[in-house]
Amino acid sequence: MSKRILFTGGGSAGHVTVNLALIPKFREEGFGIDYIGSANGIEKQLVTPLEGVTYFSVSTGKLRRYFDWNNFIDPFRVLKGVFQALSIIRKRKPSVIFSKGGFVSVPVVMAGKLAGVPVIIHESDLTPGLANKLAKPFATKILTTFPETVKHLDPAKAVHVGAIVREELFQGDAARGREYCGFDEQKPVLLVMGGSLGSRKINETVRANLDALTRKFQIVHLCGKGNVDPQADRPGYRQFEYIREELSDVLAMADMVVSRAGSNSIFEFLALRKPMLLIPLSRAASRGDQILNARSFKNQGLAEVLEEEQITDESFLEAVLSVYDRREEFLTNMQRHDSRDSLATVIGLIKESAGC
Repeated sequence: MSKRILFTGGGSAGHVTVNLALIPKFREEGFGIDYIGSANGIEKQLVTPLEGVTYFSVSTGKLRRYFDWNNFIDPFRVLKGVFQALSIIRKRKPSVIFSKGGFVSVPVVMAGKLAGVPVIIHESDLTPGLANKLAKPFATKILTTFPETVKHLDPAKAVHVGAIVREELFQGDAARGREYCGFDEQKPVLLVMGGSLGSRKINETVRANLDALTRKFQIVHLCGKGNVDPQADRPGYRQFEYIREELSDVLAMADMVVSRAGSNSIFEFLALRKPMLLIPLSRAASRGDQILNARSFKNQGLAEVLEEEQITDESFLEAVLSVYDRREEFLTNMQRHDSRDSLATVIGLIKESAGC
């Protein structure tokens, strides 16, 4: 009997990228592959074009940390999602379920437990997110990126595996990246990423300082869906909502990165040896996970951090130039880290749970 694997995770690109790294590997090994996500989330946009993957959508709620009348309705949406996921699981009969987190994963993980299917959860951040906190009692194993995360979890379930980085990111070509963006080799390239949903504060700060920045850098700016500003266009500055196929080439040509501090992204930059200025989401807009991620990287000498509340035109420009000037120091520290074995480790754990 052929083995099947069911992936879930969504809400942001960070809750999908690990799955995108794993799916081709399991397809190569002949697994049947299904994916459960939401009807309108970014996971559907990223997964449905993939060959050999069947996508299903289920009802899901948003797990809010603030008062909202929808908080009284969403538990019923999640319950509906559990029954929908249970029906899919019973029909597709996966050997194992792999969850990357996000709100949509909660009903799927619960349904997996009800159906008696082994469930593996992956937690990227230093401390577990709310969705994974709700899902972890139903998991068979919980895999972590940061070694510190294990102390927050059941030691019988938790396994530190390190960062999972997509293989295709290592295949980028800097010359193709410059051609794609219309850049030359005369100036270094600054890549700015605010996450798949964009960052208003980062976008505004970059555009307010384009004159100063473009004197030193060529800039490629991934600003998030609906956030391209045609009035900001100028030589040496390219903006995109999101880049997919060409991302590895764009990363290859980048000399440094300004980014949020989502775990998947910063470990990709580490694997690709890109000096980083990290601007984590503030506690006012998040549970503070990105702040912890960023501090961990700063303490290891892998990045510089600028808190969102501290951003001014002057502090931003000073931080960008400081990271670029110290790039050799960051690159030396990055040489001590190698994530290439993590993907094989995770694949082995999944196959073990699937009975392979």
